[in-house]
Amino acid sequence: MDALFVISLIIYILDIIVLFYYGIHCFVMVRLFFKYRKNCETDAGRLEELKAKMKVWPRVTIQLPMFNEYYVAERLIDTTMKVRYPKNKLEVQVLDDSTDETTDLVRKKVAAYRKKGYDIKLIHRVNRQGHKAGALKEAQEVAKGEFVAIFDADFMPAEDFLEKTVPYFYEADDIGMVQTRWGHINADYSILTKGQSLGIDGHFTIEQIARGGSGLWMNFNGTAGIWRKTCIYDAGNWSADTLTEDFDLSYRAELKGWRFKYIVDVVNPAELPATVTAYKSQQFRWCKGSIQTTVKLAPTIFRTDLSWPVKLEALTHLTNYMVHPLMVINILATLPVLYFSERLGNLSDAVIGISAVFFSLGTFGPIAMYLVSQKVLYNRWANRLAWMPILTMIGTGIAVSNTRAVWQALTGKKSAFIRTPKLRIEGQKDKVAERMKYAAHVKLDKTPFLEFFMGVYALVIIYTAFNFNRTMFVPFMVMYACGFFYISFASFFENFKEMRAKKQFAMASALSVVAQKAE
Repeated sequence: MDALFVISLIIYILDIIVLFYYGIHCFVMVRLFFKYRKNCETDAGRLEELKAKMKVWPRVTIQLPMFNEYYVAERLIDTTMKVRYPKNKLEVQVLDDSTDETTDLVRKKVAAYRKKGYDIKLIHRVNRQGHKAGALKEAQEVAKGEFVAIFDADFMPAEDFLEKTVPYFYEADDIGMVQTRWGHINADYSILTKGQSLGIDGHFTIEQIARGGSGLWMNFNGTAGIWRKTCIYDAGNWSADTLTEDFDLSYRAELKGWRFKYIVDVVNPAELPATVTAYKSQQFRWCKGSIQTTVKLAPTIFRTDLSWPVKLEALTHLTNYMVHPLMVINILATLPVLYFSERLGNLSDAVIGISAVFFSLGTFGPIAMYLVSQKVLYNRWANRLAWMPILTMIGTGIAVSNTRAVWQALTGKKSAFIRTPKLRIEGQKDKVAERMKYAAHVKLDKTPFLEFFMGVYALVIIYTAFNFNRTMFVPFMVMYACGFFYISFASFFENFKEMRAKKQFAMASALSVVAQKAE
């Protein structure tokens, strides 16, 4: 038992130290944001200078990759065709790998725009080889553009997107990609979307400015960005050997010496996942893909002659999702540490007290980053701070799912590319249950049961903490418990509603067939 306590204490302390590092890193991001924010804002005078240097607008291809996006495909195409750019210099490729009625919908929409004189093409694949990366790679071979912009199906491209991004490629020949900010279509839809919007604001308002403005490595976010085609080829082209082809290509390009530009005030609204199941699958893919990219590229990054600040930031960014398994380890180690802590007497109080201070300081790092992002973006930012506990809750609640993602990435386990369902949920009048007909089913696995177990475990820690008068643990464990229970119960409930909705759709279809035969 003494050995168990010592091992638990060592694991607990090491875990706190690493979590503290990731937390302090957020303070560093905030500092860099304030120092370099002007570097990521558009300047009308500078744009005019670059346009003069450009002389004529270059040919651009916009790629719209999609797979079974029945509800949002038309919205994406319609908003893309509103992007301002010389008509004879713009090509749009709709990269459709769909296996449902989306393809017929898209084909009609593309044909309608072609009749109006737009250069828009439907490229439909039936093999889905390489998924999104494969679609982008194949379409690029026939793309006419010198520059290639990409928008996912849940986005609404800003009308001035090309006007404010293309000129920046003429700042220097080594600018390989220009990334813009994600906005939100449905941030007020539910507590889930409210929490997500804060997290995305923190990344795109603070982190991307901190990296892009200061000259550190930043990444293409998979959408709402535009690439120089020669950069893509020079970096080795799109690859499907990780689930985050965007992160992978970004770092391979930067290893080749290409520089990226970030523009914060070009905003492209996007639809946030409206269900916990969709949110978890999205985060699982991002988490696993980033760790896969770490395994793939970290050794190369270490061997480069880049400065250590650049290397350290690149690796910290790549491994940021490690905070989720660290959270799980922290919870699991806390109970034995609490239970056996009396054996150390006063030394135990000191160790636990110092650990609590470090953990608290680390926790305040992300909070500070999200707080600053809200103050910068919104006039009524104080009202949005009420959503902060929601972000904390869902961020901790997905720790089990993302721990599985990290484990699979580190052990090399392959998994299917699961797209995030997009249901065109834009306001309170839109109902998720009514849009399940064309939504991809996400199988309910053992994860919600493990999340429920972790919630119960956190409650046991709370009880033990009160018994041993270690109440400094209670606020954190309450946060963990709420997060795990919310994600777990929501997963079960959504699965039940989805199965019921699909059953009703199936019955309605069967009755319709019977009625037609009777006639």
